[in-house]
Amino acid sequence: MSELLQNFVESTIGQIVIVVVMFALLAIIAISSKQKKFDVKIMTKTAILITIAYVLNQITLFRMPQGGSITPFSMLVIVLIGYLFGARQGILAGITFGLLDLLINPYVVHPVQLFLEYPLAFGALGIGALLRNQNHGLIKSYILGIFGRYVMAFLSGAIFFGEYAPEGFNAVTWSLYYNIGYIGVEGIITIIILLIPGLVKFFDRFKVSNV
Repeated sequence: MSELLQNFVESTIGQIVIVVVMFALLAIIAISSKQKKFDVKIMTKTAILITIAYVLNQITLFRMPQGGSITPFSMLVIVLIGYLFGARQGILAGITFGLLDLLINPYVVHPVQLFLEYPLAFGALGIGALLRNQNHGLIKSYILGIFGRYVMAFLSGAIFFGEYAPEGFNAVTWSLYYNIGYIGVEGIITIIILLIPGLVKFFDRFKVSNV
């Protein structure tokens, strides 16, 4: 099954399906905004931020041996979409980003693993926006978002990649430690950056309030 899925994702038909779904999600982002006059602007800014996030995602500061890497703030950009435009837009943007990653760098062994590691893992980053209007909303949004991604990565690792666990670990404990090794490290670095005075206020200038 894993070989059939991998071949389908890499095939022309499979890639066309992924692209169609991506554009459909961007269209939903545009029509789902409560502020109709900002629909096109939100879609355009979201597309630009997704592109920036993907470029940053391709810059690897450290790559883990069985997948996953520390990047220069790629997760922050996805969280930022939700923080600026609302949780709905953030979740849809994260799913779109995950599908883009699936399009460019597919590694599929099972349908559930595909959903956990691509659309669901990155879509979970947008959930953080539920905290966007609290004090220190961006930092709280980021922490909740990367925790959501961590949960998805942990489940995928524990269910499908337990065979890579070294001696002394089982699938669950190895997945717990392994995924925090890159998601947690990038998270800590990003939070330190977000504590720079004035940085959050800069982002707040572009925040849409009535979403």
